[in-house]
Amino acid sequence: MGLQNAKASSAKRANILMLGLDSAGKSTLLYKFRYKDAFLTMPTIGFNVDMIEAGKNFTLTFWDVGGQKKMRELWSNFLEGTDGLLYVVDSSDKCRLEESRREFELLLKNEFIRNVPVVVLANKQDLPGALNAEEITRRLRMKKYCSDRNWYVQPCCAVTGEGLAEALQRVATFARQYSKSKETFTTLKEL
Repeated sequence: MGLQNAKASSAKRANILMLGLDSAGKSTLLYKFRYKDAFLTMPTIGFNVDMIEAGKNFTLTFWDVGGQKKMRELWSNFLEGTDGLLYVVDSSDKCRLEESRREFELLLKNEFIRNVPVVVLANKQDLPGALNAEEITRRLRMKKYCSDRNWYVQPCCAVTGEGLAEALQRVATFARQYSKSKETFTTLKEL
């Protein structure tokens, strides 16, 4: 029993916050990460939490928070203790891209997620007229807003699963590096 516990405690965990406007595809992506199936999802009122193994001894806890206007006011309550931000964008919805960018910019200004790595999922790549990763990078002004952190824009499609394995890998790598740097910082502070 003792050995089992010791082993469990050496397992690393990281919190990944999943945000984006309503209908960007967050919940569908989460189901797809988990079950490799696409589910018909309802708009998320509140949040979904799911734990996903991302390699040996590394578990990611995903917090998928609803993106409706009234929910966005609560986003800041979820930022503390985050090791990675997964920001989901509907690449085909050009009308709301500016709104999405504004919310993204607001988020990144929050003290709680200073230096926290960001992976943007340019979702719905299967839809006609979807903007590619370069275009999303430009429209969200990634280079400007994310100059202080690791960031990546991953084109994907929640329905087909395209790009999701890469996205998960990227999030896990970033979160692992980030939690390591946090530990180092804490150790230095204690010295």
